Amino acid sequence: MNPWHAFLTTQTAHIIESNATQFAHIEHFGKPLDELQAINAHAGNTQDIITDLSHLALLEVSGDDAKTFLQGQVTNDVMQLTGNNSQFAGYCTPKGRLLALFQAFAHKDHLHLQFNRTLLESIAKRLKMYVMRSKVMIKDVSDEIIRIGVAGTGVEAKLNAFFAQDPQLTILPQQANGLIDLSNAVILRLAGELPRYEVFTSLEQATALWSAFTNQATVAVGKPVWDYLEINVGIPDVTPATQEAFVPQMINLDALNGINFKKGCYTGQEIVARTHYLGKVKRRTLIANINSTVAPQVGDVLTGTDGAEAGQLVRVAAAPRGGFDVLAEVRLDSKDLGEIKWQGVAIDFKEMPYIFPEK
Repeated sequence: MNPWHAFLTTQTAHIIESNATQFAHIEHFGKPLDELQAINAHAGNTQDIITDLSHLALLEVSGDDAKTFLQGQVTNDVMQLTGNNSQFAGYCTPKGRLLALFQAFAHKDHLHLQFNRTLLESIAKRLKMYVMRSKVMIKDVSDEIIRIGVAGTGVEAKLNAFFAQDPQLTILPQQANGLIDLSNAVILRLAGELPRYEVFTSLEQATALWSAFTNQATVAVGKPVWDYLEINVGIPDVTPATQEAFVPQMINLDALNGINFKKGCYTGQEIVARTHYLGKVKRRTLIANINSTVAPQVGDVLTGTDGAEAGQLVRVAAAPRGGFDVLAEVRLDSKDLGEIKWQGVAIDFKEMPYIFPEK
């Protein structure tokens, strides 16, 4: 067990180990139902929360050719990463099918790529395969840099108080994907009306921050609660169950500013551009609730009124009001014709927090 997870066990963390992927995630801190209710806005009891984000992989890409190398690999324009912002970027096969979804940002003289940790080994191997003679080094820093997520109406004040003595602190980012570089931390503003931040920092400072927050009425929560928040701001994911299942527009990367159609060539660019300029996006990822006591799984097939395949599940998390909130990739024509079902259960679609680009 790494030192960070050893510390979290002293905070009652229940850790789930994965032999297949050689990493662990925090499932809960002893009271999973209470943790879920901490974010139940409909019950009027939303509380500030704090969570561990080590279920996400973090690669460091450095070297003189780092930006040029990534520019030829991903859907977004990494040349626009200034150290004050982050961006989503898809990593595709030559056929334009997504292998991973990155959250990318520049820090000092290198770049970081954060993504689903179950894909770490295969994605790191594939990226390294294409380095060839470029002056690029790719390093896994998933355990070296501690990642903490915080959310709630009071977390900005708590972050300001904790980092008050840092000479680099001016004002926390107010817009999604804004980033500030402090003396011993990077703070990233995440999407959503509810203030949410990710803090990248050292082990020593992470333990101090965790203690400071939990001593100030902040509820420690596990990965499922954070997944619920991500789903409800429409942030997709790519997992082993859905690798190569989607072109980027199917999981709304264009709506999330995760595709730059003016940059040069990258792997899969022809298919992605053709969908944008010549075709019509016939499948989209939507937020929905499945009223079931049985947990749906990522990759589960959805059906239309005619019983034919109508999409699949992209993300799943238990919902505070019951059932499971999901991101569902669906055929829009099937949705227009009637109910979309999961294992015979009609799913209830919610309003999306962003607008899909018009042609």
